[in-house]
Amino acid sequence: MTAPVRFPRFFVTSPAPCPYLPGKTERKVFTELKGPHADQLNEALGRIGFRRSQTVAYRPSCVDCNACVSVRVAATEFAPSNSQKRNLKRNSDLIRVECRPWATTEQFDLLRQYLATRHPEGGMAAMDEMDFADMVEHTPVSSYVIEYREPTETGEPGRLVGACLTDRQGDGLSMIYSFYDPEHVKRSGLGNYIILDHIRMAAEEGLPFVYLGYWVDGSGRMEYKIRYRPIEKLGPSGWLRVSGDEQDRLVRRAADQRAAARARRSAQFSSAG
Repeated sequence: MTAPVRFPRFFVTSPAPCPYLPGKTERKVFTELKGPHADQLNEALGRIGFRRSQTVAYRPSCVDCNACVSVRVAATEFAPSNSQKRNLKRNSDLIRVECRPWATTEQFDLLRQYLATRHPEGGMAAMDEMDFADMVEHTPVSSYVIEYREPTETGEPGRLVGACLTDRQGDGLSMIYSFYDPEHVKRSGLGNYIILDHIRMAAEEGLPFVYLGYWVDGSGRMEYKIRYRPIEKLGPSGWLRVSGDEQDRLVRRAADQRAAARARRSAQFSSAG
């Protein structure tokens, strides 16, 4: 007789300011990942919209908002756009190195550079090297750090320009957190390249999906996730494929929002001068 699997206990956080939508509050439901069945539990929860952070699986549980939507790319059916093809070609010389989940000073230095440039006011901006080690190393599941390095003159892995903490699940790859050199003048689109390469990696391994976490409708920081085709969203009835027309509409709206934001910044700069 097999021993019964203990049903996890779930908890709810207190309301806190939403990091994505101004004026909103967020609340999360979470449970601990531990024991011999942690991988299976993480995979099961991932299929219903949970994300992992160290030894905890969580998902939004907000009272008056459902803007956070879990999304995943159908990796084996992925069709890159023309700009994505150019990105893949531009960065095709990068060397992917799969590492065990062990934090290094080199990775932390790159993370600090990324946060200082892209998210200086974000919740991770105050992260120190010990916090980073906890994020990477405190994992009860099958996790890896996927590094992206420029080749040396002899073709060996050289300078680190990007990395991603990734969970390998039975049905795909879950991108927990990625970061990269945001000021590399010769390598624009490194963040998108890391996603594109994970899609390629999943397809090569016969894994059907790449989980991108939450797409937040109305948040400029999350709009990039809707650019990958085909993409699926998790709704009340389960995972549903986003139609091409709907995805076109969302991509156009995101582009319009970016243009409007640039115009506002330009106007503010002009008035300040």
